Amino acid sequence: MEDYKAILSPKHTYHVYNRGIGGELLFLSNENYRYFLRKYDNYIAPVADTFCYCLMPNLFHFLIRIKEEKVLKEFFKDKIKNPDSSIDLTGFENLSGLVSRQFSNFFNAYSKAFNKQHHRSGNLFSRPYKRKLISDETYLRKVIHYIHFNPVMAGIVDSLENWEYSSYGSIISNKKTKLQKKEVISYFDDLENFKFCHLYPPELTGIE
Repeated sequence: MEDYKAILSPKHTYHVYNRGIGGELLFLSNENYRYFLRKYDNYIAPVADTFCYCLMPNLFHFLIRIKEEKVLKEFFKDKIKNPDSSIDLTGFENLSGLVSRQFSNFFNAYSKAFNKQHHRSGNLFSRPYKRKLISDETYLRKVIHYIHFNPVMAGIVDSLENWEYSSYGSIISNKKTKLQKKEVISYFDDLENFKFCHLYPPELTGIE
């Protein structure tokens, strides 16, 4: 049985994803997409490196690696009573709990703004949000491809370049990005093979 509520531990890689509660849309305008990414940058970038992402009208996907322990302790130093303690802190004083709390704060911040703008109330995201540990490079490569191909599989666009709210365009461009671009490409050997594999649905590429 797959673990959809994995503990977010330092230096581990995860597929984090969720959808709107009851099938509701998460994004109703271009500004909603951009605001969501800005909030992600505020809350999640300090605690995790991002490999790729895709935002869809009613769901999102991120592939992330939680930063190392010393980086997290520095970021959370005001929340941890004794950063140098060898005792395994519990609850939200535990580093993994604090990272998970960052995600909760991120979703809450976006939900409050979205609800205010669109005159709604209540939960916006399904609970709990899903996070799956990526245990090997083969699976990681497949997840990268799957995340990027979502808009085409959903019939929203006919090519990945035509979907603005995905990391695919940033990865294939020469522009600076906060994404772990070089590492992502390395899993496909080079940029040309990365592009080639993304021409086809995940089940047809034979990526292993």
